[in-house]
Formats: sequence, structure tokens, C-alpha cells
Amino acid sequence: MDFMALMALAAPILLKGAGYTLIFAFSAMLGGLLIGILLAVARIIPSRWTQVPAQVYVSMMRGTPLLVQVFIVYYGLPSVGISFEPLTAGILALSLNAGAYISESLRGAILGISRGQWSAGYSLGLTYRQNLHYVVLPQAFRLAVPAMSNSLISLIKDTSLVSVITVTELLLATKDVIATTFQPLPLYLAAAGIYWVMSLCLEGVQGRLERYFGRSVRNT
Repeated sequence: MDFMALMALAAPILLKGAGYTLIFAFSAMLGGLLIGILLAVARIIPSRWTQVPAQVYVSMMRGTPLLVQVFIVYYGLPSVGISFEPLTAGILALSLNAGAYISESLRGAILGISRGQWSAGYSLGLTYRQNLHYVVLPQAFRLAVPAMSNSLISLIKDTSLVSVITVTELLLATKDVIATTFQPLPLYLAAAGIYWVMSLCLEGVQGRLERYFGRSVRNT
């Protein structure tokens, strides 16, 4: 089979897999963002009851391989009566992992906000919670945009790991085509090219967001 015929055969399957990859990545990013916000706030609240569990969680998720976490969610939890469909398990595992990294990006951004911003909020009569919600977090999100964008780009590549639980994202779709055509090199190269294009598109969005928030910061 010549190269053009191979690509014509493989393209619809690979693009469908790429679509699932994007669904995984953006769903996990939304879930990770929610988890990351909660963890970041828990780690800056002056209470060991919130700081210690959040710190242990972040350390555990960052210190163990994502593939092991996927196995725990999909294969391990059913042993204690908790089971998920492959799609749900994949999104959950990626979200839990991404949340740990996003929380550190947000926490660093929050700690980067000057004490004067906190003091200004308190001088207006805001409580700690109101100060965090209305004054600090909006500024922290602007500072954390580059790091969080990098996390999303990493998620695009990390979705390949959910192929081990039979989710037909881009990598597994590529393997399925290889199983029928016996042409691994061009197909793996095509998959790598698709991952690269998706990453380049997200890098472009990241650059626009950084410029937008950069102007917002200068205008405040």
C-alpha cells in the first residue's frame, strides 16, 4: 500500500481519535482547574486541617506515575466497589493528576500577589474570603495563565496513556489502523504530527492569552 492510499485510509480514524483526545484534554483541564483551585486555597488558608491533607495529596499525585494512577482508578477502585466506564475513568484520572499541578501554579501565583493588595482589600472592609475571591484570585489567574496553559498542552500528550484502558483516543486509534495495515512507522509519524499540530494550536492560544492578560495587568 502506497503512502497516499495509507493516509487516505487512516485519516478518518486518526482524526476521530484526535477528537477524543481533545475531549479528554479539555474535560480533564476543567476538572483539574476546579480541583486545583480548591487545593490552592486549602494550602494558603492558615489551618493545618486544610494545609496538610492538600499538601499530601499534591505530593502523592506529583510523585507517582500518571499511568499508575489510571490503573488505580480503572482497575483498582472496583475492588472496593467503585467502578467507572473507561471514558469516565480516564477523565477522572487525568483531572486528579492535573489538579495537583494546577494547584501549585495557582498557589505560586497567589503567593506572588503583594501584601499591599491584601491590605487594600482589608481597608475596604472585605473579609479574608471576600479578599481572596474578589481581589487576589483574579490577579493570580492572570499570573498563572502560562503555567496552566502548559498543563493543558501536557494533557494533550498525557491522554495517550488512557489507551491502556481501551479508550479509543489518538494513540489507540493509530494502533488499530496498524493492526490492519502493518505499517507502523508512517502511522506513528502521522499520529506524532497530529499531536504536534494540536500542541502548536494551543501554544498559539496561550500566546494570545498571555498578551491579553499582559495588557490587562498594565492597564490596571
